[in-house]
Amino acid sequence: MDKLEMQAIINRQREYFKAGKMRNPKERVNSLKRLYQNIKSMMPEISEALKLDLNKCEMESYMSEIGMVLNETRHMIKHCKSYSRPKRVATPLTHFHSKSYKLPNAYGCVLVISPWNYPFLLSIDPIVDAVAAGNSVILKSSQSSPNVTRVMAKLIENTFERGHVDVVLGDRSDCDYLLDQDFDYIFFTGSPRVGKMVMQKASEHFTPVTLELGGKSPCIVNSDANISLSAKRIVWGKFLNCGQTCVAPDYVYCHESIKDKLIDEIKRQIVLQFTTDPIRNSNYPKLINKRRFDAVVSLMDKDKILFGGKIDDEKLKIEPTLVNASFDDPVMQEEIFGPVLPFVTFKDIDEVINKVNSLPIPLALYIFSNDKNVQNKVLTECKFGGGCINDTVIHLASSNLGFGGLKQSGIGAYHGKTGFDTFTHYKSIVDKKNWIDMPMRYQPVSKFKYWLIKLFLK
Repeated sequence: MDKLEMQAIINRQREYFKAGKMRNPKERVNSLKRLYQNIKSMMPEISEALKLDLNKCEMESYMSEIGMVLNETRHMIKHCKSYSRPKRVATPLTHFHSKSYKLPNAYGCVLVISPWNYPFLLSIDPIVDAVAAGNSVILKSSQSSPNVTRVMAKLIENTFERGHVDVVLGDRSDCDYLLDQDFDYIFFTGSPRVGKMVMQKASEHFTPVTLELGGKSPCIVNSDANISLSAKRIVWGKFLNCGQTCVAPDYVYCHESIKDKLIDEIKRQIVLQFTTDPIRNSNYPKLINKRRFDAVVSLMDKDKILFGGKIDDEKLKIEPTLVNASFDDPVMQEEIFGPVLPFVTFKDIDEVINKVNSLPIPLALYIFSNDKNVQNKVLTECKFGGGCINDTVIHLASSNLGFGGLKQSGIGAYHGKTGFDTFTHYKSIVDKKNWIDMPMRYQPVSKFKYWLIKLFLK
């Protein structure tokens, strides 16, 4: 997209926000209602676009993207007005007589940069939260998912007024140009490497950011876990979207006593869920492009493959693959982001905690165990963004839970009330009354005033 055209969009956004129409929560709700209805009416087009870009079947597209966006939109339609009200807080006696409150205000013009792996969900969800909070939004989606981007541009054009929400179509250079501009907030989802660049650019304008990144999310399976159910849920979470999920279990860290049994059960579940030939299964997704395909294939050591390993470079498909691994192997040095699942073992849970905490902080952590003490020990002593007990991935599918990482895996969170707060600046206000004025704070100084101040401030 031409730079002059992008600048015109930014200027239009600023003028739209300045006009103040979206200060009224009712107008925001109306916009979200239109979005909800338009998503429902365009569902076949959205599903088809996801099929073209990632080979997602209709059910997976709805379950992991469209349905989640509808749920978040419905949540904001219901709660936007209450979230937008000033929040009264207690007032210290030293401020007598006055009232104190937090006044929610939108930041202004927000830039949302979204990835290709869940191109609809991870574009529209933050837009929903930003619009609910009263912002105008520019979306820069990934050029790697062009069909979804095209449909989203149509959806946004049919839903929002010009200047309220706009889509910028373009490549990496267009994204760089946008990051050089002075936005009021930046929301980025992508890799830690690019996240650093976004944060650097934002710092030049003191622009606040939310960074949704990633990392190697461990899936810890203790000796007392329900093996068959654990395997079923691990296979679902790992191979959803062909492993291209930021919170997918990146590796299984299992007790050495149950490794063989767990692997056997995971093999069985792969066949049950994806058939004996996943590559020919039309409902099994593909890798987004050749570059990602080659990156995942390069991590597959043929000598360590336990199951799977077949590839089709024309279809960009890799069947679910299980591998033996150690923490020194290349497959354990970076986030896999594909359908390859390494296995490492442990002897006791303290070993797990020490190892996990010695690595970069993961976006997610999963603990499979029926022992409450083990569950609590792992959850309290390990550092990670969020996770599940005896399941995978589903913690991000709730508008009642904030979703985000920590340090290398992200900064900030969103979804539901947390998402509204992310795109809101709360002004702290004290409304002081005029009928009385406490004299102790004023000059000249006296022992009595000092005594009163110490009486109240202690």
